[in-house]
Amino acid sequence: MTRVVGVEERRARLARRHRLLPQCRTDGPDAVPAVADALVALHSSDPVTVHLSAAARMRDPSVATVERALYEDRSVVRHHAMRRTLWVATPSVVRLMHAAATRSLVGPEHRRTVKLLTAGGVEDPEAWLADARARVVETLRSTGPLSARELGDAVPALRRRIVMSPGKSYSAEVSAHTRVLLLLGFEGTVVRTRPHGSWVSGAYRYALAESWLGERLDGDLHAPDERESAMELAHRWLRVFGPASTTDLQWWTGWGAATTRRALADCEAVEVALESGPGWLAPGDEAPEEPVGPWVALLPGLDPTTMGWKQREWYLPEGARGAFDRMGNAGPTVWVDGRVVGVWDQGPSGDLRTHLFEDLSAGHRRLLDLRLAEVAETVGDTRFTVRFPSPVSAALRSGSRLE
Repeated sequence: MTRVVGVEERRARLARRHRLLPQCRTDGPDAVPAVADALVALHSSDPVTVHLSAAARMRDPSVATVERALYEDRSVVRHHAMRRTLWVATPSVVRLMHAAATRSLVGPEHRRTVKLLTAGGVEDPEAWLADARARVVETLRSTGPLSARELGDAVPALRRRIVMSPGKSYSAEVSAHTRVLLLLGFEGTVVRTRPHGSWVSGAYRYALAESWLGERLDGDLHAPDERESAMELAHRWLRVFGPASTTDLQWWTGWGAATTRRALADCEAVEVALESGPGWLAPGDEAPEEPVGPWVALLPGLDPTTMGWKQREWYLPEGARGAFDRMGNAGPTVWVDGRVVGVWDQGPSGDLRTHLFEDLSAGHRRLLDLRLAEVAETVGDTRFTVRFPSPVSAALRSGSRLE
């Protein structure tokens, strides 16, 4: 008989697996890679997300600890993977994601770049791209990490202008070397390192992966089979986000339907019944989850927990839709006992502001105040702007009236 996993059990699993209970937090020199592995990977489209997602799951939250893991210990690294999104993960998981999700992006991105170069008047775009690629690699090998601007200054030929999304309202002209760097990133040849400015900046420097990590992400010795990698990635994801539907996994990975179904079969996922329909658990992870006590978490925009599923009804009440933008990107959220019950953001003066979709008990209110104090201490005097704000978080920041 198919086991039924109810909403309350799913919320209890989330609390423990995602290290959102105080007793499940981690600490020490390996805290950041431990958090990244616990969530498979951390979203990094917004640089603030990495630091605050890790901080929410650390006993002693510290921006310096996250920066040390990223840029000194290099125990986590940035890389494009699922859904063309920028992630931060441990090197072994990055290699897994690269084989399972990123490698297939290289061909389409190469063709897109060639098309843009052709539209920009380059007579032999393939030859130009090969030369530009070689120049970037040679420059980084001799200089070490450089920003996109510094690479453009070092190799002036790469500053050729091309038009992105021609004919669209959001069309923009950029230097061609930005496309070259993006393509090299998808290939696993370069990685993004410490940015110019503070930890909230996205102006990353680029380095050769082989120099930054000691070996290429996609070298001959570390080029796992795509199918085996998809199986392992699906298994890891189910251990963290299961039970979940086939639709959830397909959305999270960006795979096609056939690849998703095959990965679930290959990892021997166990079928269960969810309130919304069929779902899956990782094999060996079928034991019932014990209830958890009251908890509150403040998660940043694009946090892996909030963005972990496409079908979100079980943790997103109808009145909480304003926590996401129209593209489905989550702004900063307030979680109570496994549900999104509010939104938060930082005001221009640095104050933390909240808007709740429902009343909280006195006990939950005290926990929320503790979480707000933790975030305030972690952020300190730093001011940040959410890259993908929800309607409610944008209104909070601007001071607009909310009903």
